[in-house]
This record gives sequence, structure tokens and C-alpha cells, in this order.
Amino acid sequence: MAEAGISSGTETVLPRRRDTGRRLTSIQLILAVALTIGLILALNFSSRIKLDRDLGRIHDEFIHEIDLLLAEQKSLIVELNYVKSDAYVEFWARDEGKMVREGEVLILPQSLGLQDNAPASARRLVDFETTLPEPANWELWWALFFDGPPPALD
Repeated sequence: MAEAGISSGTETVLPRRRDTGRRLTSIQLILAVALTIGLILALNFSSRIKLDRDLGRIHDEFIHEIDLLLAEQKSLIVELNYVKSDAYVEFWARDEGKMVREGEVLILPQSLGLQDNAPASARRLVDFETTLPEPANWELWWALFFDGPPPALD
């Protein structure tokens, strides 16, 4: 069927058609907004839950590291107390310091490398003093009276 129109000269004016498309009602609009807000909140909550899990994992790692550091601190305190003790000083003096007590003999093992097989001469231990030598009495009196060292007699 042909549409009937009003013609006015060269143009034909067609009557307006009624929109057959649906318009959104206010209830549909409110539901769409509520659904959008709900979706945004759900995404926000899920990201917060994931962040909380990550923070919990990081917290557990730090707690584990703190426990390890506390155990290391305890072992270092025990070692420090041992190093401050007389037992360690005696161990060091005998092992690394190569010191002996009176009546003991120090034995130093020699390596069996490519050296001469000639017997090594016996090592003579040198006596040494660990305190300063005491000055003569006249040197003490000189220092007391004149507040200086005595003159060299050489």
C-alpha cells in the first residue's frame, strides 16, 4: 500500500509514525542503576578480599623472618657469652696463639710437601716479657724530683 501524504508543491510531507521501540521506564532505570552499583561494589569487595589475602601472606612471611632473626640473635648472644669467657681465651691462646703453659712443649707439625728431606733444626722458643721492665730506684727518684726522664749515661 502506498502511503498517503499531503503534498505542497514539490515536497511531500509524510505524517509522523508512532515509535514502536520501547522506552525505559523509571523502574527499569532504577534497576539498571542498582545493578551497576551492585556490580561495582562486588568488584570492590573482591579486590579487597584479594588484597587481604596478599597482606596475610606478607604478614606470615614477616613473622617467619622475625622468628628466624630472633633465633639467630639467641645464637649470637650465646656465642658472645662464650667469647667473653675464660674458656674461649684459653682455647684461642692454645689453638691460634700457639701459647703453652709452664712445663708444656709446643709441637708444630710439618707438612710433607716437596721440601728437602733434611731434618729441620729444632726451633728455639724465645722468652718474652708481657710487662714493662721495672726501672731502677734512682730512675724513679729522678722522675719524682725533676719531673722528667733521667739523662742517658751512655
